[in-house]
Amino acid sequence: MAWVLKMDEVIESGLVHDFDASLSGIGQELGAGAYSMSDVLALPIFKQEDSSLPLDDETKHPPFQYVMCAATSPAVKLHDETLTYLNQGQSYEIRMLDNRKMGDVPEITGKLVKSIIRVVFHDRRLQYTEHQQLEGWKWNRPGDRLLDLDIPMSVGIIDTKTNPSQLNAVEFLWDPAKRTSAFIQVHCISTEFTPRKHGGEKGVPFRIQVDTFKQNENGEYTDHLHSASCQIKVFKPKGADRKQKTDREKMEKRTAHEKEKYQPSYDTTVLTECSPWPDTPTAYVNSSPSTAPTFTAPQQSACSVPDSNSSSPNHQGDGVSQASSEQLQPSATIQETQQWLLKNRFSSYTRLFSNFLGADLLKLTKEDLVQICGAADGIRLYNSLKSRSVRPRLTLYVCREQPAPQGQQQAVGGGGDSSAATPYVYHAIYLEEMVASEVARKLALVFNIPFHQINQVYRQGPTGIHILVSDQMVQNFQDESCFLFSTVKAENGGGVHIILK
Repeated sequence: MAWVLKMDEVIESGLVHDFDASLSGIGQELGAGAYSMSDVLALPIFKQEDSSLPLDDETKHPPFQYVMCAATSPAVKLHDETLTYLNQGQSYEIRMLDNRKMGDVPEITGKLVKSIIRVVFHDRRLQYTEHQQLEGWKWNRPGDRLLDLDIPMSVGIIDTKTNPSQLNAVEFLWDPAKRTSAFIQVHCISTEFTPRKHGGEKGVPFRIQVDTFKQNENGEYTDHLHSASCQIKVFKPKGADRKQKTDREKMEKRTAHEKEKYQPSYDTTVLTECSPWPDTPTAYVNSSPSTAPTFTAPQQSACSVPDSNSSSPNHQGDGVSQASSEQLQPSATIQETQQWLLKNRFSSYTRLFSNFLGADLLKLTKEDLVQICGAADGIRLYNSLKSRSVRPRLTLYVCREQPAPQGQQQAVGGGGDSSAATPYVYHAIYLEEMVASEVARKLALVFNIPFHQINQVYRQGPTGIHILVSDQMVQNFQDESCFLFSTVKAENGGGVHIILK
C-alpha cells in the first residue's frame, strides 16, 4: 500500500513540473514586453470576424457628402451633434462632393442631379408649427427670404430656383463629376423665434438640410438619392465670431480632464445623413396656395360683370369671384366649411379644421385664430369670417348720361318739370389705387364697356373744355364726388373717350 501511495506522489509531481514548464515556455516565447492586444486581435479567429465588418459598411456608403465651410463650436460634448454658428446674411460655402465608389449609382453617371437646400427648425416643437412660425416671420419681414443663394460666388450650379411661397428653400441642378459649391445666406436669426419675456433668451437652433434627387422615367427630379443636415445657430452680423471666441475661451479655462468630455472644434462642418424632408420636389414647386387647382375656377370670372352692377371691394370681378367672398353661415356643414376654406385661400388649414362646422369656426375669437394659425393667417381668417373688406381709398358716384328727347332737354337740365325727366341712377365705384387707369377700369367694369376700347378719360372743365384725367387729378378728387359721364368716339374711329361732367 505504501508503495502505491509513493507512486501516486511521483506521478503528481511530474505532472506539476510539466505544467509549470509549459507555462514558463509561453512566458519565454512572448517575453515580458511582447504581449499586446493587437497581437491577440491578429489571431485568425478575430481576423475572420473583422473581415465581415466592411461588407456591412459598404452597403451604407453614402453617394454624396456635403461640407459647409464654417467652424464647429468647441463647447459641444463628445456624443452630442456638432453645432455651427453663422452670421446673418453672410455667404457660406457648401461643397457638394461626389462620394460614390466605382460602380455605385451608375444611372447618374454623366447626368445632372437636383439638390434642395433648406433652413428648418431643429426643435420638434417648432417643426409642428413651422408654417405658422414662417408666416409670422414673413409678416414682420415683408419681401425678405429666410434663405438665399449667393449665385455670383457659387460654382457649378445651374438652373437655380427660389419659390416665393417657400422662403426657406432654394434648389439647383449640378453635375457630380464637376466641382460644385453652393454659397448660401441665412437671413433669419435664432432669437426671432424665441418668445421675448425678459431679454437675453437663447436663440432656437436651426438645421441646414440638403436633399438630392435624380431623374425618374419622365425626366422629373423626384427619385430621392441622399439627404444630410447639420445643426446651426444664426446671429446678427459678427455675432457668430464673438460666440465662437467666447466658447473657445471657456474651454481654455477648463482642466485637461474636463476638456476630454468635449469634442474639438473643426474648421468645417460635415453634414450627417438624415431622412429626406417630407416635401417632395413636386410639392415644393406647387406648394403655393395660389397655384393649387382649387383656386383656378375663381380666376375664370375675371371679366364678368357683377350681379349688383357695383365695383365694391367685395364685387370687383377681377380675380375674386362672388362665390369666394360669400360669408360663412353658422348652419354650414363640415363639407361646406371645408369648401369655404378652400375658396378663401386657407387650404393649408383644411386638415386642422376638418371636424369644424360653420358655427364652430365662427365662435373662434381673433386671439384664438392668431394662436392657431399664426399672426398673418389668423388675422386674415378672422377678417374673412367677419366679411371685413378692404376700405377703399376713394368713393365716386357716377351716372351714364342718356340723350333725352328734344322736348325734354330743358327738363333734364333741371330747369323744367322734373316729373317728366328721365331719372338719374348713380353707381358707386371704389378705388383702391388713386390712379387714372383705375378710374377707367372701374368704369369699364360697372358700365360694361370693353376696357381696351377706352382711349382717354377727360373731365369737363370751365367753358366746356376737356381736361385729361391724370393720376394727380384723381388724388385731388374729393371723396364721394358725383359725376355724369358720356362717351364719344375717338377721332380715328378706334375706341372711345370718356368725359366726366
